[in-house]
Amino acid sequence: MSTTIFRYNFPKKYFLVFLFIKVGVIVNAQKWQNPSEKYAEAYKLYLGATCPIKKDSIKHFVYFARNRESIINHPLLSHPMFEGAQIMYSWKNFEPQKGQYNFSILKHDYEYLKKFNKKLFIQIQDVTFDSKYKALPDYLLTYEYDGGAVPQYNDNGKPEGWVAKRWNKKVRERFALLLQAMGQEFDGKIEGINLQETAVGVKDASFSEKEYLIGLKENMLSLKKAFQTSTTMIYANFMPGEWLPFDDKGYLRSIYKYGEQIGVGIGGPDLMVTRKGQLNHLITLLHEERYSVPIGIAIQDGNYVGKTGNESTTIAVKNRKNIVPLLHAFAKDFLKVNYMFWINQPPYFEQDLLPCFSKVGN
Repeated sequence: MSTTIFRYNFPKKYFLVFLFIKVGVIVNAQKWQNPSEKYAEAYKLYLGATCPIKKDSIKHFVYFARNRESIINHPLLSHPMFEGAQIMYSWKNFEPQKGQYNFSILKHDYEYLKKFNKKLFIQIQDVTFDSKYKALPDYLLTYEYDGGAVPQYNDNGKPEGWVAKRWNKKVRERFALLLQAMGQEFDGKIEGINLQETAVGVKDASFSEKEYLIGLKENMLSLKKAFQTSTTMIYANFMPGEWLPFDDKGYLRSIYKYGEQIGVGIGGPDLMVTRKGQLNHLITLLHEERYSVPIGIAIQDGNYVGKTGNESTTIAVKNRKNIVPLLHAFAKDFLKVNYMFWINQPPYFEQDLLPCFSKVGN
């Protein structure tokens, strides 16, 4: 049995072209960098940061979440590095009945801090991360407002809280009225006010990515109209329906652009300098643009040890490295922030932050 071997002789010039293309592909592959790794090592520039941290242009606030009573006799009251307290108040705290507003606890906290020449920064809560707690007044949780809120879910599909229907026009109208009432009494008195983070995990038939984006922008505009003197800000970290850098629908970027356009500051929770998600969203958008509006970053639960609130924060206290100098240097030089909000989380606040913050006012 014979075997016939077929050979095709390429002309020399075609062979050279083929070789050139192959070499070019190999070289380009070697030079290609994964866009999602662009700032993976940016934090290393600040590993040499040390204590003490001296007073600078950043306004430092202590974040208490809803634990407002903890401001009483707190070390921040006598510490020159801290401008004041950031406290989270839920919507239902201020509107127990439809159209009836009660800001007594807000006024109390404002007056208390003022006695020590400290300022108040409000975070208004319409989203929770506790399935047992809803931040909205009861009247909104009715048929008239399509239930007002829906459960939100974590990455594992488990319920982790409640989200106001920011994409529902009627809910937004009530939120705007709340902000208006607050602004009439506290604009120019408080240091600032911020809307909660944009990231939500929603599985509801009424939800629409585009309507959600529209709703966020309308809330931002309502905030700015209500508070024309005090600092306004939105925590814009992630948006449902996209994941940067590869699945970029422009949602998060448009929030940043709109904030710059109308004068609402941009910020976010969870300063995590090695976590890819934060690096490719909040950190990238803050670093790569320059803004005229205020910029803020929060160090929240777990961030003192490089974790988030929904993860375990049990760390060997004796052996951990104090990353407060790193976080401060990164926020100051890489992100160019105007505000830092440091959570009052033991033992890290007392053992890491306070010893690192200079007690010299200037």
